[in-house]
Amino acid sequence: MTAAGGHSEPGGSARPPRKLVGTVALATHTVSAAWVLVLAAIIFVDVCGRYFFGLPLLGATEIIKNSVVSITFLQLPFAIYRNGMIRTTLVYDLVGDDWKRVLRTLTSLAGLLFFLGTAYSAWGPALEALGVSEYEGEGALRVPTYPVRFLVVVTSLFAAFVYLYLIYLDWSGKLDVHEEEIVGV
Repeated sequence: MTAAGGHSEPGGSARPPRKLVGTVALATHTVSAAWVLVLAAIIFVDVCGRYFFGLPLLGATEIIKNSVVSITFLQLPFAIYRNGMIRTTLVYDLVGDDWKRVLRTLTSLAGLLFFLGTAYSAWGPALEALGVSEYEGEGALRVPTYPVRFLVVVTSLFAAFVYLYLIYLDWSGKLDVHEEEIVGV
């Protein structure tokens, strides 16, 4: 065991702690939850300003439009890691343990390919948004779009990595698979 919590491999090299992926996924989820609270405050101020003073919060619409995509993509890695993606067990319940592992691998590969494709397709628009300084909104508040576009790329790559990591855990016998439990952090 190393001081950082990792394990030493034969030959002296340290590998990162096994829970690092879960910790990073939880961190992105926590950021998205905090972001939701900030959005709730923005919406509250906007509605109260409209109702009581006839003055909306300038830029609230643009901030909210861009935030919804960000929040969604920040929550994906943790949902994947915690086995929280929607699935059906129609075939899964009918097969033995070896075939269950194969099915988990196939669905993880499908998720991995989906998120790699999402990252690839979002890369060009993200670069273009940065290059032309793309903004949303007019007047008092203009919100740049490139941070959200790059966030989609980065979180998609991380989501793909989480799927790959789950495949590794499954085939190395380190994935705890119980019908009533989810993968722990």
